[in-house]
Amino acid sequence: TNNLTRSLSRDELQDVDIKVLKGVVYISLADNMLFKSGSYQINEKAMETLSKIAKIIKDYRDYDVLVEGNTDNVPISRTNIRNNWDLSALRASSVVQVLQTKFGVNPSRLSAAGRGEYNPIADNSTDTGRQRNRRTEIIITPKLDQFLDLIDQAPEHESTDDTTK
Repeated sequence: TNNLTRSLSRDELQDVDIKVLKGVVYISLADNMLFKSGSYQINEKAMETLSKIAKIIKDYRDYDVLVEGNTDNVPISRTNIRNNWDLSALRASSVVQVLQTKFGVNPSRLSAAGRGEYNPIADNSTDTGRQRNRRTEIIITPKLDQFLDLIDQAPEHESTDDTTK
């Protein structure tokens, strides 16, 4: 996260949120930075940001990458897109394909998923909330076998039951 944060410009940091939770890195990208409204074609201006993210992903070869598309709850009306779930999956797939074809990330490490409107982080009743919900998340995780090893290494919690003391 430090390497990525240092590589992003001040403008890019306004559209990118980076968090680490339980050994998993979450990079949340505002959809208005990546896509035009109702589209799954990635904007040219987003390519520089994606190239920096791809560099970090390539540096950490032992990690898998899940790209998740998320939308707000406003129904989409496009002839080639049935609903928000379709749009979110198409956006995630677009990001995965750019990471592979343009930036050389090994496709065996990549997965794409659409969450539609069903994973909100804000209230959809406001413009600001809907804007926050329209996002694409790049989730970097240890490979499953390594992740399970980390879980096995977790320290056991001491009992707070007075009868065991």
